Amino acid sequence: MIEILRKRRSVRKFENRAVEPEKVELLKEAVLRSPSSRSFDPWEFVFVSDQSLLKKLSKSKPHGAEFLKGAALGIVVCAAETKSDVWVEDCAIASILAQLTAQSLGLGSCWIQIRKRSFEEETSSEAYIRGVLGMPDTLRVLSIIAVGYPAEQPEPIPRKQLKDGKIHLDRW
Repeated sequence: MIEILRKRRSVRKFENRAVEPEKVELLKEAVLRSPSSRSFDPWEFVFVSDQSLLKKLSKSKPHGAEFLKGAALGIVVCAAETKSDVWVEDCAIASILAQLTAQSLGLGSCWIQIRKRSFEEETSSEAYIRGVLGMPDTLRVLSIIAVGYPAEQPEPIPRKQLKDGKIHLDRW
């Protein structure tokens, strides 16, 4: 696992290549195995491989989503907030498990933050995505995970560059 963490970097450029169905199935299994508080499993996932939909989703916010149109797959991570008071945390765990699983399969990924972002002044990114995908208004969207074969390989961050000062032993 530590090797996956060492190599995982945000990838925003992808090869024009589909992700094999068996790898998509493993990604689905990974998110469904994601832990959730009190096993409420409030999350839902929309796996998007239709390029016209990925292009529309890439416009969900003014900055930081445009690369989605070049990905082979987008995983929309959402939840019914009425099912759990910690739906954000549960969806965040599922999002990172999708990224780590992608890395383990030789794929690249990047988290696209959606919650608390705007599509336009009067429209949230969440509302825009719900409209594009025909999702019920009861669902909240936390993130989209862009997935595909990396066309770039960002270098791992060297151990000496990690912020050891963020670690406190026994007391602050």
